[in-house]
Amino acid sequence: MLQKQIKASPRFEAPSMAALLLLFLFLFASSALSQDSLIGVNIGTEVTNMPSPTQVVTLLKSQSINRVRLYDADRAMLLAFAHTGIQVIISVPNDQLLGISQSNATAANWVSRNVAAYYPATNITAIAVGSEVLTTLSNAASVLVSALKYIQSALITANLDRQIKVSTPHSSTIILDSFPPSQAFFNKTWDPVIVPLLKFLQSTGSPLMLNVYPYFDYVQSNGVIPLDYALFQPLQANKEAVDANTLLHYTNVFDAIVDAAYFAMSYLNFTNIPIVVMESGWPSKGDASEHDATVENANTYNSNLIQHVINKTGTPKHPGTAVTTYIYELYNEDSRAGPVSEKNWGLFHTNGTPVYTLRLAGAGAVLANDTTNQTFCIAKEKVDKKMLQAALDWACGPGKVDCSALMQGEACYEPDDVVAHSTYAFNAYYQKMGKALGSCDFKGVATVTTTDPSRGKCVFPGSAKSNQTLGNTTTAMAPSANSTTSGCIPQYYHRHASFTDLTLLSLLLIIALVFL
Repeated sequence: MLQKQIKASPRFEAPSMAALLLLFLFLFASSALSQDSLIGVNIGTEVTNMPSPTQVVTLLKSQSINRVRLYDADRAMLLAFAHTGIQVIISVPNDQLLGISQSNATAANWVSRNVAAYYPATNITAIAVGSEVLTTLSNAASVLVSALKYIQSALITANLDRQIKVSTPHSSTIILDSFPPSQAFFNKTWDPVIVPLLKFLQSTGSPLMLNVYPYFDYVQSNGVIPLDYALFQPLQANKEAVDANTLLHYTNVFDAIVDAAYFAMSYLNFTNIPIVVMESGWPSKGDASEHDATVENANTYNSNLIQHVINKTGTPKHPGTAVTTYIYELYNEDSRAGPVSEKNWGLFHTNGTPVYTLRLAGAGAVLANDTTNQTFCIAKEKVDKKMLQAALDWACGPGKVDCSALMQGEACYEPDDVVAHSTYAFNAYYQKMGKALGSCDFKGVATVTTTDPSRGKCVFPGSAKSNQTLGNTTTAMAPSANSTTSGCIPQYYHRHASFTDLTLLSLLLIIALVFL
């Protein structure tokens, strides 16, 4: 009877299974985005053998990272980010500041070439104009605000000012007497720049971009700052730092610096400008004098920082207000000048393997780089197909890989192309060799990834979907870049490439469509 009454009502209809499923998907996706969007990564440029833009995007997706900061506006990178949904901050390099600050036409041309040409396909959300200009390029300080205003004017002309914010990253050293935070203030030398800058940020709804490095504060304190306080490690109540003016308790350096910036802005009567931490991290390796640049400390700091941000802990001054933070950085920049530590801030090596395994709990898939047992070997993109074929022949011949799954009619035969088949064979060899160093090279046509290449019924060795355990043998070594060995098995010859991963979300959407 109740069902008839509901059906007869013109204002209410019982939801279908498809509608409920779609609602679940919407809530699931919204929840994931609201959590993941708090953490981003910086992608540096001083990297030898930098992965291709497509490989960079693949790694970001595998780690559920949906925010990145580029130090330029690289065309290939921006094209690779198209239609991914990843939020991208691009940058005006310091050496372009002067030209942009002196000409509205120059700024308009920059926006046209580096923003309008890619947006909205590429989700550009902000432009970082310069980097630490006040502390590293002081002679350009006087033109900084002009450059921001010209870029903003160009965005207005292009009708993009509401979608894309404009700001400039600062070193936290522009804040003096940062503890207690309530007494912090900006270096008054920079008042002629800071005040108009804050007025600009307030009028445009843009954030103050701040680089926060507790590592440097700890090192330069000569023992005054405890290591645990810098690393977000638990402190006994009597060891917490207390701001005597506000009675706020500080359990870590990061929060103290962020709150110092909030107080410094309020000292100048700016109280509604949000803060985005553009850089923060800890080096995993240093020279003989850099004793605390270790893998353990880097892991501890970044794990605790990510947890702190994702949990929306906020700061003592603004509890519950999460501070969007960009980890410095995605890859080790081995080409950087300076001490050893400068080259070792990355979370990942360029082959996609983690420098260390982050210890995260309740963070979902965000930077879940526990890939000790979840790394795979795949064929590189845009490499010579003849070289791929030769490597495939070797793997299925002298390499003693079981390639029966690639035969016609078997689970991994489709797609019938050399890239897909090589990926299966390379990975099978890599897993068989216990992921030994050099076992994923094949004369430079293979690379390591954290993304499981399994598809449908084709379950790759090493996949969590497989119960198969491969032995660790050393009877044959994969051909390296210096090897001249090559096998020949004609039945594994292929003609073209086509490969598409089916994600869990797309599978759920397909199920929903079936119910419609």
